Amino acid sequence: MPITKVLAVAPVRDLDAAITWYTSLLGRGPDARPMDSLADWHVNEGAWVQVFHDPGRAGHTALNFAVEDLAAERTVLAGRGIGLGEEVVTDKGARLASVDDPSGNTVTLVENPSV
Repeated sequence: MPITKVLAVAPVRDLDAAITWYTSLLGRGPDARPMDSLADWHVNEGAWVQVFHDPGRAGHTALNFAVEDLAAERTVLAGRGIGLGEEVVTDKGARLASVDDPSGNTVTLVENPSV
């Protein structure tokens, strides 16, 4: 099975609030609105982030984003009004910090995830 893209989907209670929040998180508005209940960001060639209006499933999703510099991203996000939680360092040296979107889905930034 050759996979060409991975689409991470976060079900949300309020689509407009989610679009505003993910726009702040990702630093730009959605790349597409393929249907009224969906917005997506093409974060790179092989990965998309989607928010989908699905109140029954909202708040139960975890999205992990690998980043090069967690401290730098923390500063950028703070400037956009998004505060990451406490930094955790794994036994192998990966660093991570999380924040919940308005629906309660958890977004975690991970520096050095391959260790």
